[in-house]
Formats: sequence, structure tokens, C-alpha cells
Amino acid sequence: MGQIQLTANDGHQFSAYEGIPAGEVKGSIVLIQEIFGVNPHIRSVVDGYAEEGYYTIAPALFDRIESNVELGYEADDMQKGIKFVTDMKPENTIGDIATAANAAKEKYPQGKIATIGYCFGGTMAWLSAASLDLVSCSVCYYGGQIASLADKTPKCPTLLHFGELDAHIPMSDVEKIRQAQPDAEVLVYDGVKHGFNCEARSDYDSTAAKLAKERSLAHLKKYL
Repeated sequence: MGQIQLTANDGHQFSAYEGIPAGEVKGSIVLIQEIFGVNPHIRSVVDGYAEEGYYTIAPALFDRIESNVELGYEADDMQKGIKFVTDMKPENTIGDIATAANAAKEKYPQGKIATIGYCFGGTMAWLSAASLDLVSCSVCYYGGQIASLADKTPKCPTLLHFGELDAHIPMSDVEKIRQAQPDAEVLVYDGVKHGFNCEARSDYDSTAAKLAKERSLAHLKKYL
């Protein structure tokens, strides 16, 4: 587990946090951050998937604007994170995700690759599934912009997790995704809010997080 350096096709250098399984590698995951950077929570998620047998790499997507961004979950940090996302170019973000996927492929050339993302990262996981040929499957947790990008059809099996009481993603948006992309597996967790997977957030729900992780691991096992 630790930091590595990557270089994108345009020469941009950025960091990533990687988790290396102790035993047999089942496949690789590019794990895509929330708006809070590659912070302790995201690193713990990387470590968790590595313990499950997946080489996991989380690219620091905010490095194009500012290095070493690790935000908390209070209002001020949330506004900083939103500004970072607003200032980013989606094509650069997808390019950096592709760079991380290529790094995983170089390290484990026989393995398939998934993307898993949370919040902002959930949307980027959706876009990566629709645009990157290296991605064999994808998991999107409560991506707030997926409904507006519902016309982007994934090229690979894609699983989506949403909270029923998410204040940022109404159920009408979830239904829009279902209607536009009937092949995507869309799951809703009753009585939970946005960010239910993150133990550092007030919306954390341990029961929903555990079930979503189990379903995500089953998705990975099936397609990787």
C-alpha cells in the first residue's frame, strides 16, 4: 500500500494510491474518489479491495489543479471540493483514469479491470464504462450527474447504487437512468441518504454499505 507516480498522455504527472493484494490477484480496480480527494476514507476503501484480492489504484484526479488534496466532510471542505470539480475538464479526468487503468494493465497484464467510483467518482465511473475499452465492468455509487449523462451507454456491465433519501439525487433521476439504460443494474437502498458508504460522513449506513459492498464484490467476481 502506498503512493506511486503516474504520467498522463499529455505529460501531466500525478500521484495515485495503490493497494497490492498479499496473495493471488483476481483483477484490478481503478477506484475513483469523491469530491474530497484521495483522503483517508478513499485510501481505506482501496486497502479493503486489496484485501479482497484486487489490485486497486486511486488516481489523485485533483492533482491537475492542486497537489495532495485531502478534504474532510464539513461545509467549507465540501465547497472547496465542488470548486475543484467545476474547474476540471472531464476529458482530462477520463484521461487520468485511463492512465491509471493502463498502469494496472502493465502491472497485471493477465487481469481484467473495473472502475468503482463514489459521488463525483460514481459519475466518472459511468463515463469510463461508456468510453474506455480497457474497462470490463463498473460500479457507480450515487453519481449525481449520471442522470444527465444517461444517454452515454456503458460498453461493459455496470452496477449502480443509490440511496432512497439522497437529497442530491431524486428518485426521478434514478428512474430516468433505468429507462434510458435498461441493461444497467440499478439498486436503491431504502431509507438511506447520499454518501451512505462513507463511515466518516453523517449519512453513513453500515447495513447498506455492507450490502452494497457484497453486491459490488459479486459483480467483480462475475465480470473480472
